[in-house]
Amino acid sequence: MAFRFRLRDIALFERPVRFARPFRFGAVTVEATPQLFVRVEIETEGGTRSVGAAAELLVPKWFDKRPQLSPDQTIADLRRSLAIARELYLAPQSFDTAFGLHAARIGAQLSACAREDIPPLAAAYGPAEIDKAVLDAVLRAADTDFFRGMAGNIAGITARPTPDLSDAEVADFLAARKPLARVAIRHTVGLDDRIEGEGGVADPHENAAARYFKLKLSGDLEADVSRLRRIGRELTALPHNYMVTLDANEQYAELSELGALADRLDSDNTLAPISAKLLYIEQPLPRDLTRQSPLGALADKDFIIDEADDSYDAFPLACKLGYRGVSSKSCKGLYKSVLNATRVAKWNADGGRFFLTSEDLTCQPGLALQQDLALGAWLGLHHAERNGHHYVDGFGQTPQHEAKAFAAAHPGLYRTQPAGVRLAIHDGDLLTESLHGAGFASSVHPDWSSLSSLQQAAPKTPKEHLA
Repeated sequence: MAFRFRLRDIALFERPVRFARPFRFGAVTVEATPQLFVRVEIETEGGTRSVGAAAELLVPKWFDKRPQLSPDQTIADLRRSLAIARELYLAPQSFDTAFGLHAARIGAQLSACAREDIPPLAAAYGPAEIDKAVLDAVLRAADTDFFRGMAGNIAGITARPTPDLSDAEVADFLAARKPLARVAIRHTVGLDDRIEGEGGVADPHENAAARYFKLKLSGDLEADVSRLRRIGRELTALPHNYMVTLDANEQYAELSELGALADRLDSDNTLAPISAKLLYIEQPLPRDLTRQSPLGALADKDFIIDEADDSYDAFPLACKLGYRGVSSKSCKGLYKSVLNATRVAKWNADGGRFFLTSEDLTCQPGLALQQDLALGAWLGLHHAERNGHHYVDGFGQTPQHEAKAFAAAHPGLYRTQPAGVRLAIHDGDLLTESLHGAGFASSVHPDWSSLSSLQQAAPKTPKEHLA
Protein backbone atom coordinates (compact mmCIF):
# COMPACT_ATOMS: atom_id res chain seq x y z
CA MET A 1 0.00 0.00 0.00
CA ALA A 2 1.30 3.47 -0.93
CA PHE A 3 2.64 5.51 2.01
CA ARG A 4 1.88 9.25 2.19
CA PHE A 5 4.01 11.92 3.87
CA ARG A 6 5.27 15.49 3.69
CA LEU A 7 8.91 16.34 3.10
CA ARG A 8 10.23 18.50 5.94
CA ASP A 9 13.93 18.95 5.18
CA ILE A 10 16.69 18.05 2.75
CA ALA A 11 20.37 18.44 3.72
CA LEU A 12 23.21 17.90 1.24
CA PHE A 13 26.76 16.93 2.24
CA GLU A 14 29.95 15.74 0.61
CA ARG A 15 33.17 13.93 1.43
CA PRO A 16 36.36 13.73 -0.66
CA VAL A 17 37.20 10.37 -2.23
CA ARG A 18 40.72 9.63 -3.46
CA PHE A 19 41.11 6.75 -5.86
CA ALA A 20 43.70 4.06 -5.22
CA ARG A 21 44.53 4.17 -8.93
CA PRO A 22 43.28 6.14 -11.93
CA PHE A 23 40.02 5.13 -13.55
CA ARG A 24 40.01 6.06 -17.25
CA PHE A 25 36.82 5.77 -19.22
CA GLY A 26 35.57 7.76 -22.19
CA ALA A 27 37.42 11.06 -22.34
CA VAL A 28 38.29 11.41 -18.66
CA THR A 29 40.63 9.94 -16.06
CA VAL A 30 39.32 10.15 -12.50
CA GLU A 31 41.75 10.10 -9.58
CA ALA A 32 39.60 11.85 -6.98
CA THR A 33 36.09 13.26 -6.75
CA PRO A 34 33.62 14.13 -4.00
CA GLN A 35 30.94 11.76 -2.77
CA LEU A 36 27.50 13.25 -2.23
CA PHE A 37 25.36 12.41 0.81
CA VAL A 38 21.67 13.28 1.10
CA ARG A 39 19.73 13.41 4.39
CA VAL A 40 15.98 13.96 4.28
CA GLU A 41 13.34 14.22 6.98
CA ILE A 42 9.69 13.38 6.35
CA GLU A 43 6.52 13.74 8.39
CA THR A 44 3.89 11.02 8.12
CA GLU A 45 0.14 11.60 8.08
CA GLY A 46 0.19 10.37 11.68
CA GLY A 47 2.61 13.12 12.67
CA THR A 48 5.73 11.01 13.22
CA ARG A 49 9.03 11.91 11.61
CA SER A 50 11.56 9.72 9.84
CA VAL A 51 15.04 10.30 8.43
CA GLY A 52 16.38 8.78 5.21
CA ALA A 53 19.74 8.87 3.45
CA ALA A 54 21.45 8.23 0.12
CA ALA A 55 24.92 8.65 -1.39
CA GLU A 56 26.63 8.76 -4.79
CA LEU A 57 29.86 9.99 -6.29
CA LEU A 58 29.82 13.31 -8.14
CA VAL A 59 31.47 11.81 -11.21
CA PRO A 60 33.04 14.28 -13.68
CA LYS A 61 32.59 14.15 -17.46
CA TRP A 62 30.08 11.31 -17.54
CA PHE A 63 26.72 13.03 -17.20
CA ASP A 64 27.95 15.74 -19.57
CA LYS A 65 30.90 15.03 -21.89
CA ARG A 66 30.86 18.28 -23.88
CA PRO A 67 34.49 19.14 -24.62
CA GLN A 68 34.16 22.83 -23.72
CA LEU A 69 33.45 21.90 -20.10
CA SER A 70 36.19 21.06 -17.62
CA PRO A 71 35.74 18.16 -15.18
CA ASP A 72 35.19 20.66 -12.36
CA GLN A 73 32.49 22.45 -14.36
CA THR A 74 30.58 19.20 -14.83
CA ILE A 75 30.75 18.53 -11.09
CA ALA A 76 29.49 22.07 -10.45
CA ASP A 77 26.51 21.33 -12.69
CA LEU A 78 25.69 18.22 -10.66
CA ARG A 79 25.76 20.38 -7.55
CA ARG A 80 23.39 22.81 -9.29
CA SER A 81 21.11 19.92 -10.23
CA LEU A 82 20.94 18.98 -6.56
CA ALA A 83 20.33 22.56 -5.41
CA ILE A 84 17.53 23.06 -7.93
CA ALA A 85 15.94 19.74 -7.00
CA ARG A 86 16.14 20.55 -3.30
CA GLU A 87 14.27 23.83 -3.82
CA LEU A 88 11.60 22.15 -5.96
CA TYR A 89 11.09 19.21 -3.62
CA LEU A 90 10.76 21.49 -0.59
CA ALA A 91 8.21 23.77 -2.24
CA PRO A 92 4.86 23.92 -0.38
CA GLN A 93 3.20 20.53 -0.68
CA SER A 94 0.38 18.39 0.57
CA PHE A 95 0.77 14.79 1.67
CA ASP A 96 1.91 12.61 -1.23
CA THR A 97 3.65 9.35 -2.04
CA ALA A 98 7.37 9.03 -2.78
CA PHE A 99 6.74 8.48 -6.47
CA GLY A 100 4.03 11.14 -6.55
CA LEU A 101 6.54 13.67 -5.23
CA HIS A 102 9.05 12.64 -7.90
CA ALA A 103 6.51 12.70 -10.74
CA ALA A 104 5.24 16.14 -9.70
CA ARG A 105 8.75 17.65 -9.70
CA ILE A 106 10.73 15.99 -12.50
CA GLY A 107 9.30 18.14 -15.33
CA ALA A 108 10.09 21.39 -13.53
CA GLN A 109 13.55 20.07 -12.69
CA LEU A 110 14.40 19.36 -16.33
CA SER A 111 13.09 22.77 -17.41
CA ALA A 112 14.97 24.68 -14.72
CA CYS A 113 18.22 22.88 -15.51
CA ALA A 114 17.77 23.43 -19.25
CA ARG A 115 17.66 27.18 -18.61
CA GLU A 116 21.15 26.82 -17.13
CA ASP A 117 22.33 24.60 -20.00
CA ILE A 118 22.46 21.50 -17.81
CA PRO A 119 21.55 18.49 -20.00
CA PRO A 120 18.80 16.04 -19.01
CA LEU A 121 21.12 13.30 -17.72
CA ALA A 122 22.78 15.70 -15.27
CA ALA A 123 19.46 17.36 -14.49
CA ALA A 124 18.02 14.03 -13.35
CA TYR A 125 20.89 13.45 -10.92
CA GLY A 126 19.44 15.72 -8.23
CA PRO A 127 16.00 14.08 -8.12
CA ALA A 128 17.55 10.59 -8.40
CA GLU A 129 19.57 11.11 -5.22
CA ILE A 130 16.81 12.80 -3.26
CA ASP A 131 14.35 10.08 -4.31
CA LYS A 132 16.60 7.38 -2.84
CA ALA A 133 16.81 9.19 0.50
CA VAL A 134 13.05 9.82 0.54
CA LEU A 135 12.37 6.13 -0.09
CA ASP A 136 14.72 5.21 2.75
CA ALA A 137 12.79 7.50 5.10
CA VAL A 138 9.45 6.08 3.96
CA LEU A 139 10.56 2.48 4.47
CA ARG A 140 11.92 3.31 7.92
CA ALA A 141 8.68 5.06 8.87
CA ALA A 142 6.74 1.96 7.81
CA ASP A 143 9.27 -0.32 9.54
CA THR A 144 9.73 -2.43 6.42
CA ASP A 145 12.55 -3.34 4.07
CA PHE A 146 13.11 -2.36 0.46
CA PHE A 147 12.14 -5.71 -1.05
CA ARG A 148 8.80 -6.08 0.77
CA GLY A 149 8.04 -2.39 0.49
CA MET A 150 8.58 -2.29 -3.26
CA ALA A 151 6.56 -5.49 -3.83
CA GLY A 152 3.68 -3.78 -2.02
CA ASN A 153 4.27 -0.53 -3.95
CA ILE A 154 4.92 1.52 -0.85
CA ALA A 155 6.29 4.29 -3.10
CA GLY A 156 3.02 4.55 -5.03
CA ILE A 157 4.61 3.99 -8.45
CA THR A 158 2.24 4.53 -11.39
CA ALA A 159 2.56 4.70 -15.17
CA ARG A 160 2.22 8.50 -15.10
CA PRO A 161 5.49 9.23 -17.00
CA THR A 162 5.21 6.14 -19.24
CA PRO A 163 1.95 6.25 -21.23
CA ASP A 164 2.94 3.04 -23.02
CA LEU A 165 2.31 1.22 -19.71
CA SER A 166 -0.77 0.93 -17.52
CA ASP A 167 -0.99 1.25 -13.75
CA ALA A 168 -2.12 -2.38 -13.59
CA GLU A 169 0.94 -3.55 -15.54
CA VAL A 170 3.19 -1.66 -13.14
CA ALA A 171 1.45 -3.09 -10.07
CA ASP A 172 1.62 -6.63 -11.45
CA PHE A 173 5.32 -6.27 -12.17
CA LEU A 174 6.09 -5.01 -8.67
CA ALA A 175 4.16 -7.79 -6.97
CA ALA A 176 5.90 -10.50 -9.01
CA ARG A 177 9.48 -9.60 -8.02
CA LYS A 178 11.54 -12.19 -6.15
CA PRO A 179 14.87 -10.70 -5.03
CA LEU A 180 18.11 -12.54 -5.70
CA ALA A 181 20.14 -13.83 -2.75
CA ARG A 182 23.39 -13.48 -4.72
CA VAL A 183 24.47 -11.10 -7.46
CA ALA A 184 27.63 -11.79 -9.45
CA ILE A 185 30.09 -8.95 -9.84
CA ARG A 186 31.10 -7.82 -13.32
CA HIS A 187 34.72 -6.74 -13.04
CA THR A 188 35.59 -3.51 -14.85
CA VAL A 189 38.79 -3.21 -16.87
CA GLY A 190 39.43 0.50 -17.34
CA LEU A 191 41.46 1.94 -20.18
CA ASP A 192 44.53 2.43 -17.98
CA ASP A 193 44.23 -0.84 -16.06
CA ARG A 194 46.91 -3.51 -16.11
CA ILE A 195 46.12 -6.41 -18.44
CA GLU A 196 48.88 -8.98 -18.02
CA GLY A 197 50.62 -10.40 -14.96
CA GLU A 198 50.20 -9.45 -11.34
CA GLY A 199 47.28 -7.08 -10.97
CA GLY A 200 46.05 -7.98 -14.46
CA VAL A 201 42.64 -9.18 -15.54
CA ALA A 202 43.36 -12.87 -14.80
CA ASP A 203 44.86 -12.23 -11.37
CA PRO A 204 42.35 -13.63 -8.81
CA HIS A 205 43.51 -11.08 -6.25
CA GLU A 206 42.49 -8.40 -8.73
CA ASN A 207 39.29 -9.82 -10.20
CA ALA A 208 37.95 -11.53 -7.05
CA ALA A 209 37.06 -14.68 -9.00
CA ALA A 210 34.72 -12.74 -11.27
CA ARG A 211 32.96 -14.66 -14.03
CA TYR A 212 31.84 -11.49 -15.80
CA PHE A 213 34.06 -8.73 -17.16
CA LYS A 214 33.25 -5.25 -18.44
CA LEU A 215 35.87 -3.97 -20.89
CA LYS A 216 36.14 -0.28 -21.65
CA LEU A 217 36.64 0.85 -25.27
CA SER A 218 38.38 4.02 -26.40
CA GLY A 219 36.74 4.60 -29.80
CA ASP A 220 40.08 4.11 -31.58
CA LEU A 221 39.39 0.95 -33.56
CA GLU A 222 42.94 -0.37 -33.91
CA ALA A 223 43.82 0.44 -30.31
CA ASP A 224 40.64 -1.26 -29.10
CA VAL A 225 41.23 -4.36 -31.24
CA SER A 226 44.81 -4.67 -30.01
CA ARG A 227 43.75 -4.27 -26.39
CA LEU A 228 40.88 -6.76 -26.70
CA ARG A 229 43.28 -9.35 -28.13
CA ARG A 230 45.51 -8.97 -25.09
CA ILE A 231 42.58 -9.17 -22.68
CA GLY A 232 41.19 -12.20 -24.49
CA ARG A 233 44.46 -14.06 -24.12
CA GLU A 234 44.39 -13.44 -20.37
CA LEU A 235 40.75 -14.40 -19.94
CA THR A 236 41.24 -17.75 -21.66
CA ALA A 237 43.68 -18.62 -18.86
CA LEU A 238 40.96 -18.37 -16.20
CA PRO A 239 40.10 -21.66 -14.46
CA HIS A 240 36.37 -21.06 -15.02
CA ASN A 241 34.01 -19.89 -17.72
CA TYR A 242 33.56 -16.16 -18.27
CA MET A 243 31.39 -13.68 -20.18
CA VAL A 244 32.19 -10.13 -21.27
CA THR A 245 30.48 -6.85 -22.05
CA LEU A 246 32.00 -3.89 -23.90
CA ASP A 247 31.45 -0.23 -23.00
CA ALA A 248 32.53 2.61 -25.28
CA ASN A 249 31.10 5.50 -23.22
CA GLU A 250 30.03 7.36 -26.39
CA GLN A 251 33.52 7.23 -27.93
CA TYR A 252 32.68 5.82 -31.39
CA ALA A 253 31.98 8.99 -33.32
CA GLU A 254 30.23 7.50 -36.35
CA LEU A 255 28.00 4.55 -37.12
CA SER A 256 30.48 3.44 -39.80
CA GLU A 257 33.23 3.20 -37.18
CA LEU A 258 30.96 1.08 -35.02
CA GLY A 259 30.28 -1.12 -38.03
CA ALA A 260 34.01 -1.61 -38.49
CA LEU A 261 34.32 -2.77 -34.88
CA ALA A 262 31.45 -5.22 -35.37
CA ASP A 263 33.09 -6.57 -38.54
CA ARG A 264 36.34 -7.19 -36.69
CA LEU A 265 34.53 -8.99 -33.89
CA ASP A 266 32.84 -11.21 -36.48
CA SER A 267 35.81 -11.93 -38.73
CA ASP A 268 39.01 -11.68 -36.68
CA ASN A 269 39.79 -15.08 -35.14
CA THR A 270 42.20 -13.50 -32.67
CA LEU A 271 39.18 -11.76 -31.10
CA ALA A 272 37.25 -15.00 -30.62
CA PRO A 273 37.93 -15.10 -26.83
CA ILE A 274 35.96 -11.84 -26.70
CA SER A 275 33.37 -12.19 -29.46
CA ALA A 276 32.36 -15.72 -28.48
CA LYS A 277 31.70 -14.56 -24.90
CA LEU A 278 30.12 -11.20 -25.69
CA LEU A 279 26.78 -10.42 -24.03
CA TYR A 280 26.22 -6.87 -25.27
CA ILE A 281 27.90 -3.58 -26.23
CA GLU A 282 27.07 -0.53 -24.16
CA GLN A 283 26.55 3.03 -25.40
CA PRO A 284 28.97 3.04 -28.36
CA LEU A 285 27.78 6.29 -29.98
CA PRO A 286 27.39 9.82 -28.59
CA ARG A 287 23.95 10.22 -27.06
CA ASP A 288 22.75 12.74 -29.69
CA LEU A 289 23.88 10.52 -32.55
CA THR A 290 22.27 7.51 -30.87
CA ARG A 291 18.84 9.11 -31.26
CA GLN A 292 19.40 9.71 -34.99
CA SER A 293 21.02 6.46 -36.11
CA PRO A 294 19.12 3.20 -36.69
CA LEU A 295 21.47 0.29 -36.06
CA GLY A 296 20.21 -1.82 -38.94
CA ALA A 297 22.09 -5.12 -39.24
CA LEU A 298 24.32 -4.11 -36.30
CA ALA A 299 21.41 -4.76 -33.94
CA ASP A 300 22.43 -8.44 -33.89
CA LYS A 301 25.20 -7.46 -31.47
CA ASP A 302 22.68 -6.57 -28.73
CA PHE A 303 23.50 -2.93 -28.04
CA ILE A 304 22.25 -1.07 -24.96
CA ILE A 305 21.93 2.58 -24.10
CA ASP A 306 23.38 4.12 -20.95
CA GLU A 307 24.28 7.81 -21.28
CA ALA A 308 21.48 8.15 -23.86
CA ASP A 309 18.98 7.00 -21.23
CA ASP A 310 18.13 10.53 -20.13
CA SER A 311 14.32 10.51 -20.15
CA TYR A 312 11.39 8.20 -19.54
CA ASP A 313 10.88 7.74 -23.29
CA ALA A 314 14.55 7.18 -24.19
CA PHE A 315 14.41 3.37 -23.94
CA PRO A 316 11.40 2.74 -26.21
CA LEU A 317 12.76 5.23 -28.74
CA ALA A 318 16.13 3.44 -28.72
CA CYS A 319 14.44 0.07 -29.19
CA LYS A 320 12.80 1.38 -32.37
CA LEU A 321 16.34 2.07 -33.64
CA GLY A 322 17.49 -1.50 -32.95
CA TYR A 323 18.76 -1.33 -29.37
CA ARG A 324 17.86 -4.25 -27.14
CA GLY A 325 18.63 -3.04 -23.65
CA VAL A 326 19.09 -0.21 -21.19
CA SER A 327 21.19 0.12 -18.06
CA SER A 328 19.88 0.42 -14.54
CA LYS A 329 21.84 2.92 -12.45
CA SER A 330 20.58 4.51 -9.26
CA CYS A 331 22.23 7.79 -10.24
CA LYS A 332 19.88 7.99 -13.26
CA GLY A 333 16.78 7.36 -11.16
CA LEU A 334 15.48 4.24 -9.45
CA TYR A 335 11.94 4.81 -10.73
CA LYS A 336 13.15 4.91 -14.32
CA SER A 337 14.86 1.56 -13.74
CA VAL A 338 11.62 0.10 -12.36
CA LEU A 339 9.48 1.34 -15.23
CA ASN A 340 12.01 0.25 -17.84
CA ALA A 341 12.09 -3.20 -16.24
CA THR A 342 8.29 -3.27 -16.43
CA ARG A 343 8.55 -2.53 -20.14
CA VAL A 344 11.02 -5.37 -20.64
CA ALA A 345 8.69 -7.81 -18.90
CA LYS A 346 5.73 -6.65 -20.98
CA TRP A 347 7.56 -6.69 -24.32
CA ASN A 348 9.17 -10.07 -23.69
CA ALA A 349 5.81 -11.58 -22.74
CA ASP A 350 4.71 -10.55 -26.24
CA GLY A 351 7.66 -12.35 -27.82
CA GLY A 352 10.33 -9.66 -27.59
CA ARG A 353 14.00 -10.07 -26.68
CA PHE A 354 14.81 -7.06 -24.56
CA PHE A 355 16.76 -6.74 -21.33
CA LEU A 356 17.92 -4.53 -18.48
CA THR A 357 21.49 -4.49 -17.20
CA SER A 358 23.04 -3.37 -13.91
CA GLU A 359 25.92 -0.92 -14.29
CA ASP A 360 28.01 0.90 -11.68
CA LEU A 361 29.23 4.49 -11.83
CA THR A 362 31.83 3.76 -9.11
CA CYS A 363 29.27 3.18 -6.34
CA GLN A 364 31.21 3.33 -3.10
CA PRO A 365 30.81 0.85 -0.23
CA GLY A 366 28.09 1.95 2.14
CA LEU A 367 24.85 3.60 1.09
CA ALA A 368 25.55 3.94 -2.64
CA LEU A 369 26.63 0.37 -3.24
CA GLN A 370 23.97 -1.17 -0.99
CA GLN A 371 21.05 0.72 -2.49
CA ASP A 372 22.13 0.08 -6.08
CA LEU A 373 22.80 -3.59 -5.29
CA ALA A 374 19.38 -3.97 -3.69
CA LEU A 375 17.69 -2.39 -6.70
CA GLY A 376 19.41 -4.76 -9.11
CA ALA A 377 18.77 -7.81 -6.92
CA TRP A 378 15.08 -6.93 -6.64
CA LEU A 379 14.80 -6.45 -10.40
CA GLY A 380 16.37 -9.90 -10.88
CA LEU A 381 19.61 -8.72 -12.56
CA HIS A 382 21.98 -11.64 -11.99
CA HIS A 383 25.25 -9.78 -12.50
CA ALA A 384 26.23 -6.18 -11.91
CA GLU A 385 29.22 -4.06 -12.77
CA ARG A 386 30.95 -3.32 -9.47
CA ASN A 387 34.05 -1.17 -9.76
CA GLY A 388 34.06 1.15 -6.75
CA HIS A 389 35.62 -1.50 -4.54
CA HIS A 390 38.80 -1.75 -6.60
CA TYR A 391 39.29 1.83 -7.79
CA VAL A 392 38.96 3.13 -4.20
CA ASP A 393 40.76 1.60 -1.23
CA GLY A 394 37.90 0.08 0.75
CA PHE A 395 35.78 2.83 2.31
CA GLY A 396 38.34 5.44 1.25
CA GLN A 397 38.31 8.56 3.42
CA THR A 398 35.33 7.34 5.46
CA PRO A 399 36.14 7.51 9.22
CA GLN A 400 37.08 4.09 10.57
CA HIS A 401 34.24 3.99 13.10
CA GLU A 402 31.69 4.63 10.34
CA ALA A 403 33.11 1.91 8.09
CA LYS A 404 33.08 -0.53 11.00
CA ALA A 405 29.45 0.34 11.73
CA PHE A 406 28.49 -0.58 8.16
CA ALA A 407 30.50 -3.81 8.42
CA ALA A 408 28.80 -4.77 11.69
CA ALA A 409 25.34 -4.00 10.31
CA HIS A 410 25.90 -5.86 7.05
CA PRO A 411 27.77 -9.10 7.73
CA GLY A 412 28.41 -11.08 4.59
CA LEU A 413 28.66 -7.92 2.49
CA TYR A 414 31.82 -6.54 4.13
CA ARG A 415 34.82 -8.02 5.87
CA THR A 416 37.18 -6.28 8.26
CA GLN A 417 40.86 -6.71 7.45
CA PRO A 418 43.99 -5.23 9.06
CA ALA A 419 44.02 -2.56 6.34
CA GLY A 420 40.35 -1.69 6.92
CA VAL A 421 36.84 -2.69 5.87
CA ARG A 422 36.52 -4.19 2.39
CA LEU A 423 33.73 -5.52 0.22
CA ALA A 424 33.27 -9.26 0.78
CA ILE A 425 33.07 -11.13 -2.53
CA HIS A 426 32.12 -14.82 -2.30
CA ASP A 427 33.30 -16.81 -5.32
CA GLY A 428 32.61 -13.81 -7.52
CA ASP A 429 29.25 -12.98 -5.89
CA LEU A 430 27.84 -10.41 -3.47
CA LEU A 431 25.33 -11.57 -0.84
CA THR A 432 22.15 -9.55 -0.34
CA GLU A 433 20.78 -11.06 2.89
CA SER A 434 21.86 -8.13 5.08
CA LEU A 435 20.02 -5.65 2.84
CA HIS A 436 16.64 -6.85 4.14
CA GLY A 437 16.56 -4.62 7.21
CA ALA A 438 14.12 -1.73 7.61
CA GLY A 439 14.93 1.12 5.23
CA PHE A 440 16.46 1.26 1.78
CA ALA A 441 19.11 -1.46 2.06
CA SER A 442 20.99 0.15 4.93
CA SER A 443 20.72 -0.58 8.63
CA VAL A 444 22.97 2.37 9.49
CA HIS A 445 23.52 5.90 8.26
CA PRO A 446 26.76 7.84 7.81
CA ASP A 447 28.28 9.86 10.61
CA TRP A 448 26.72 13.16 9.58
CA SER A 449 29.07 15.16 11.82
CA SER A 450 32.04 13.96 9.76
CA LEU A 451 30.67 15.40 6.50
CA SER A 452 31.03 18.84 4.96
CA SER A 453 28.09 20.75 3.53
CA LEU A 454 27.78 20.37 -0.22
CA GLN A 455 29.68 23.15 -1.96
CA GLN A 456 27.43 25.73 -3.55
CA ALA A 457 27.53 26.20 -7.32
CA ALA A 458 26.32 29.53 -8.68
CA PRO A 459 23.53 29.51 -11.28
CA LYS A 460 24.88 29.62 -14.83
CA THR A 461 23.62 30.84 -18.15
CA PRO A 462 24.35 29.07 -21.44
CA LYS A 463 26.90 31.67 -22.51
CA GLU A 464 28.98 30.96 -19.39
CA HIS A 465 29.34 27.34 -20.47
CA LEU A 466 30.69 28.41 -23.83
CA ALA A 467 33.16 30.96 -22.48
